[in-house]
Amino acid sequence: MIYHVAAPVLIAFAISAVLGPVVIPFLRKLKVGQTEREELKSHLKKTGTPTMGGLMILAGILLTSLIFMKDYPKIIPILFLTVGFGIVGFLDDYLKVVLRRSDGLLAWQKMLLQIAVTAIFTFYLMNYTDISLSMLLPFSDGQYLDIGPAAVPLLFFVVIATVNGVNFTDGLDGLASSVTMLVATFFSVVAVGVESGIEPITCAVVGALLGFLLFNVYPAKVFMGDTGSLALGGFVAAAAYMLQMPLFIPIVGFIYMIEVISVMIQVTYFKSTHGKRFFRMAPIHHHFELGGWSETRVVAVFSITTALLCLLALMAM
Repeated sequence: MIYHVAAPVLIAFAISAVLGPVVIPFLRKLKVGQTEREELKSHLKKTGTPTMGGLMILAGILLTSLIFMKDYPKIIPILFLTVGFGIVGFLDDYLKVVLRRSDGLLAWQKMLLQIAVTAIFTFYLMNYTDISLSMLLPFSDGQYLDIGPAAVPLLFFVVIATVNGVNFTDGLDGLASSVTMLVATFFSVVAVGVESGIEPITCAVVGALLGFLLFNVYPAKVFMGDTGSLALGGFVAAAAYMLQMPLFIPIVGFIYMIEVISVMIQVTYFKSTHGKRFFRMAPIHHHFELGGWSETRVVAVFSITTALLCLLALMAM
């Protein structure tokens, strides 16, 4: 058991860390650089920093999972949703930064692909696993909620909302990486505790993100891009469903949730007031930046908040 927990972390870390010095110069050579918003003066120096570094994360997760897949078949649906959304993100990044199509995938194209990937995951979950769509209720002493057929549309909502929440969180050096590493650690602890059989992939995500953080902490040498953020969102949603814990996502993924909500509030307020802003800038991590917080302080506070909420979620079980 200890081997199947420690080994995936170490293997995925090694893969991600070794790929850094190879992938980053390659991306720089391709000129797949990040474009920053002009309102964020402190971010303008990041313009041109290579993106699509999520390939390093995906490689660590995928190769490590393949090693353990035979003995741990329950990691298959999680791996599918992670890689599936990673491919969607890669297509978006490729169109934007390689082919120089400013919008990347059109909104309807991205949503259609996200729905398709989620639909395949749902079909597999319901027909080829013994995982029920009933959900563990936080702070209920082990009670489960079964909402019948309504669980399927809820699954689509949870998956797509989580994926886009992680995507919005990826806006500061090391933010999405740090927060998701903590969330993956939470799922790893739970997976081992309940003997769910998914711990190799949850631990692989921890290791891959630790390796990526070597190059992604401030000042970042590479960004994960949609390739990484969409993949990580798929992982969080899939792991939650394999553990029957989607109702815990608002707790451990609180940062993802407020990032999405801040964008929704900003857009709605902007339209209803004909140009006024509720936040200085959305997503909300930029609001704090423009309020005088340093980038590293925002990352530290958001990460500490996530760590504390993960402990609260363990208590909620």
